[in-house]
Amino acid sequence: MSLHEITIAIMQFIEHHQVWALPIIFLLAFGESLAVISLLVPATAILFGVGALIGSGAISFVPVLITASVGAILGDLVSYWLGKHYHQQVIASWPLNKHPKLVYRAEQFFQRYGTFGVFIGRFFGPLRAIVPLIAGTMHMPATKFNVVNIASAPVWAFVLLAPGAFGVPWLETLLG
Repeated sequence: MSLHEITIAIMQFIEHHQVWALPIIFLLAFGESLAVISLLVPATAILFGVGALIGSGAISFVPVLITASVGAILGDLVSYWLGKHYHQQVIASWPLNKHPKLVYRAEQFFQRYGTFGVFIGRFFGPLRAIVPLIAGTMHMPATKFNVVNIASAPVWAFVLLAPGAFGVPWLETLLG
């Protein structure tokens, strides 16, 4: 199965089994924010699609926004914790040891932007998977990390959900 087929299957499942929507959205946001796993989870595309389900009235915006935010916060928190407690062991392990350029870019990004880098790192593909981990390995104070993590997650979730949630109704009124 391709990532496209997986995305469509999950979207259809969420649409037809709405009782599972929030747990699935939580797991997707968690996986999307968890170090390394983020590279394997097609959550961004699915969350865009979930926005369209919101826009069509199939599911509600606020619970999805909260659920996606909490999943993202916890995923980043686990990544940060792994970096803080396992330092270089994590970076020297598979699969990060196969991607030294990604680790180097994340370290440079974090050094250049610091706390703000954790915030904006959430919005940049492969960096999203590793910036919290690097913040932990570089001993960013937990309080600073948590403030930025908690502040950025709802913004990230909103950015992914809003185009479908607000664009679908707008298109329906425009075309209808």
